[in-house]
Amino acid sequence: MGSLKGEEIFELLDDAGVAYEALRHPAVYTIDGLDALELPKKERIAKNLYLRDDKRRHYYLVVAEKGKRADLKALRRTISSRPLSFASKEETEKLLGVSSGSVSPLGILNDEDRKTKVLIDDFFLGGEIGVHPNENTATLWLKTEDLMEMIRRHGTAVETVVL
Repeated sequence: MGSLKGEEIFELLDDAGVAYEALRHPAVYTIDGLDALELPKKERIAKNLYLRDDKRRHYYLVVAEKGKRADLKALRRTISSRPLSFASKEETEKLLGVSSGSVSPLGILNDEDRKTKVLIDDFFLGGEIGVHPNENTATLWLKTEDLMEMIRRHGTAVETVVL
C-alpha cells in the first residue's frame, strides 16, 4: 500500500463518517510558518514531533499544543523511555510515509508495521485538533476523539499525556 496523503486522507475520513473542516493553503514547513498564515482556530493546530529512543527500538509521534516547548528529558520520564531524540528524515519517510515538514498524526496510517506510539497532548481533549492531511498544503480540523479512534482502528497505540 502506498502512502496516504491529501485527497486520500479526505476520502478516508469521508468513508469513516468523520466530520472535519479543511482549508488549503501555501506549503508550510514549520509551526511558525503556519502561524504566519493567520488560519482560523490556529490555537487548536498541533505541533508534531517524531521521536525515537537511542536504540531505535521505540518511535513516538508527539502531538503537542503549538506553544509548548519540547522538553525531551521530561517526556522521557513521563513515558518511562530511554533517551529520546528526533527521528531522522529517512526514518520519518520510511515509517510515516511523509517528509519532515509534513509530519501529522494521520501519518500513522502509513505505519504498516505499527512501530510508532502516538502521544497526544491532553490540551486537545474535549475539542478539535488541527493537523495536516500528510501534506503541508492543507490543514484540517476534526474532533480529537475521532482522530484517536482512527488511530486505534489502525491498530496503533495512542494515549494522552500532560506535556
